[in-house]
Amino acid sequence: MSANQIRAQVNHRSVKLLIIVALLLSTALPSKALEPVSTASGTINGHEYVDLGLSVKWATCNVGANNPEDYGDYYAWGEITTKSTYTEENSKTYNNSSSDFDIAGNSKYDAARYNWGGSWRMPTKAEMEELVNKCTWTWTTQDGHNGYRVSGTNGYSIFLPAAGGRYESSLDGDGSAGIYCSSTPDESLAGTAYGLYFDSGYHGLDCGNCLWGFPVRPVSK
Repeated sequence: MSANQIRAQVNHRSVKLLIIVALLLSTALPSKALEPVSTASGTINGHEYVDLGLSVKWATCNVGANNPEDYGDYYAWGEITTKSTYTEENSKTYNNSSSDFDIAGNSKYDAARYNWGGSWRMPTKAEMEELVNKCTWTWTTQDGHNGYRVSGTNGYSIFLPAAGGRYESSLDGDGSAGIYCSSTPDESLAGTAYGLYFDSGYHGLDCGNCLWGFPVRPVSK
């Protein structure tokens, strides 16, 4: 079964399945070294962005990272600080109906807005779909880290490292899979939110479990 035939379900076991598939695919599809990604188009509130010709500007780094290839920090959906463990018991939003709304720009729930300030926020589901559908994705290695070079139609690009995700105290899938939080919950599946999922053979949107810790790549108008 190919990775794009697999969707995450409502519990953490499905996320582990995605990561296991990514590990298998990464051995079959070697990464291709490319030139470094584009230099920043500008800065907002002290953080660099690249204009990919889309409806929003994409940050060059994850929240908590100093370089595009760095993994940065990991956040459970709807939480604005990191934790030593990520579980159902300490999740603030898992199966919590009071947080079933798009959290983009809400500093109480949006890790990008809280930590970077200004107009930075988490991307919505629609903005992630735009990144998937309107850009060219190339699996590569940058400074020793696997991930995707994502190039807009204007020729500018960003790098998204395969940073994996955190469950309990473990980091799983780093180097082979990337799962990035959007601001949009999946209202049809309790305890899940939409996110960008990729491995060396697939990139697209899936439903991720809100209690896992995932990296955040901010956007701004």
